[in-house]
Amino acid sequence: VQLQASGGGLVQAGGSLRLSCAASGRTFSSYNMGWFRQAPGKEREFVAQISRSGGSTSYADSVKGRFTISRDNAKNTVYLQMNSLKPEDTAVYYCAQKLYGSARYDPDYWGQGTQVTVSS
Repeated sequence: VQLQASGGGLVQAGGSLRLSCAASGRTFSSYNMGWFRQAPGKEREFVAQISRSGGSTSYADSVKGRFTISRDNAKNTVYLQMNSLKPEDTAVYYCAQKLYGSARYDPDYWGQGTQVTVSS
């Protein structure tokens, strides 16, 4: 029963990264999935969520138009494509699962984080 996030790193402003979160131990396609982030000294915040089928997505205003969440249920993986990165996107990024309702609110399970650092 795990959520394993990967793909973080150091990138210059304006660059791109793709985060992945591989799930195991549960029926992945039964869960709505989300990405959150926590910057130093700040509370964890919602970034994006995607429904079980991938047909519905939503984003925080701060990332709308720059980030794209997607999922591959055959690979039990959710992705976060991050483009036009800004220094304020620097944070630890977490993936999360929710069985009933949007993963934006009170996820049932959390993965470990992956660090994203954007240099100016």
